[in-house]
Amino acid sequence: MMADETDLELSELDEAKTADANAAEEAETDGAAEDSGGPDIPDLPGSAQDLEAVYDIPVQVSAVLGKTTMQVSQLLKLGRGAVVELDRKVGEAIDIYVNNRLVARGEVVVVEDRLGVTMTEIIKTDRG
Repeated sequence: MMADETDLELSELDEAKTADANAAEEAETDGAAEDSGGPDIPDLPGSAQDLEAVYDIPVQVSAVLGKTTMQVSQLLKLGRGAVVELDRKVGEAIDIYVNNRLVARGEVVVVEDRLGVTMTEIIKTDRG
């Protein structure tokens, strides 16, 4: 058998496999269209009352003023009164994390004798 004949036979096999795969995909799509509206997705909650089961789940909320990178030798030299420069400017929004996921940005506020955070921007991320 010559190389040209082998190449031709392989390309014919590839075309046949592609056609079979396309036909199977179309059959699955047609079957899904006849179903009850696609894949089984649980019903979304209709009201806040449906979410009561998750109200008592604790989450960790962190407000990050800024970050920096330093060598271990620099870290070991830090002592009382040392100043660590962060990557944020005065007045710049801080990051608010819930369970280590960035969810918002905000500003630091004082509430009586404690620090607090006012959320100024909600971060919407695509769940992948």
